[in-house]
Amino acid sequence: MSDIKPQSDSILKKRLRKFKSMKRGYYSFILICTLYVLSFLNPILVNNQALIVSYEGNTFFPAVSSLFKPIFDTPNYEGKQFGQTEVFGKTLFGEPNYRELQKQFEKEGKGNWVLMPIYPYSPVENLLSEISSEPPTAPDSKHIFGTDNRGRDVFARLAYGFQISISFAILVTIFAYSIGISIGATLGYFGGKVDIFGQRIIEVFSGIPFLFMMMILVSFVKPSFLLLGAMLVFIGGWIGMTYFVRGEFYREKAKDYVSAAISIGTTDLNVMFKHILPNALTPVITFAPFAIVGYISSLVALDFLGFGLAPPTPSWGELISQGTQDIRYWWLIVSPLIAMFFTLITIIFIGEGIREAFDPKVYSRLR
Repeated sequence: MSDIKPQSDSILKKRLRKFKSMKRGYYSFILICTLYVLSFLNPILVNNQALIVSYEGNTFFPAVSSLFKPIFDTPNYEGKQFGQTEVFGKTLFGEPNYRELQKQFEKEGKGNWVLMPIYPYSPVENLLSEISSEPPTAPDSKHIFGTDNRGRDVFARLAYGFQISISFAILVTIFAYSIGISIGATLGYFGGKVDIFGQRIIEVFSGIPFLFMMMILVSFVKPSFLLLGAMLVFIGGWIGMTYFVRGEFYREKAKDYVSAAISIGTTDLNVMFKHILPNALTPVITFAPFAIVGYISSLVALDFLGFGLAPPTPSWGELISQGTQDIRYWWLIVSPLIAMFFTLITIIFIGEGIREAFDPKVYSRLR
């Protein structure tokens, strides 16, 4: 018989295995990650620009070239510039309508063809020339969630709004947590006067009214993705995590492994971020999904109130605001609310799974 004992799994592996065993949270994580990755393919899935145009033996890729045009200033054979342009045998002013071009090629029967995305509408495209009545129009076979008050397709705006909302929340969470962890670690590790003065500064930041600051700021500058994110990060976004990390550092720095690290001459930064922080990450990881939920809700609320992303940026809150102006246009309220509900409930399921998996009562480093 072999005397070699089987190697025990690390606490992280045990926690990951516990998370996978919680089917609701695990499958929610797979679903939201899949949808988020697919959202980056929106330009080739939900767009009014053709994927491929075959014209007189030549092949063009308008959707792909439009993605790289800001990087590579290539010749614009699709005619996107706002001037008189000869495009596929037609003299146009501005961008061609590829859906109409597809119908024209099929009618002519000369072997030219257009391949459109699965859902051939853009979130900022005005469809007044194609819809049968004054916008907003109710859902139909062409526009499955109808159009808004400017004749734009609601489903396309929901799809792009999903990517914007998730990206916004993730980025704000990363930066807010980075600041909160750094400040909380400093206060908890050094304590004393550093902690006292730091707490007074935090109290000042926590007293700043975020909504009033946004109202003042919007009156001077045009709100943008980065500006809104920066405001949420610096005006209170980092404060909550500061308290948790500060408490964890106060608890951990009193343990023997910290004293051992200090006794061998390890620098304060190494003790803080190499030794203590890995043992203090449980609240950070546990609360991250719920922070993402909060930041998505904040963006929707700001857009609803008119202090969010500038038009014509696709926004769930802006659609809800349109619907509340006239209750007859129920699809403008129901569609974004359903999208928001399923997104938030999925992330909450993930948060519940992570909280259960990282519960120190189940797997503790002290055992």
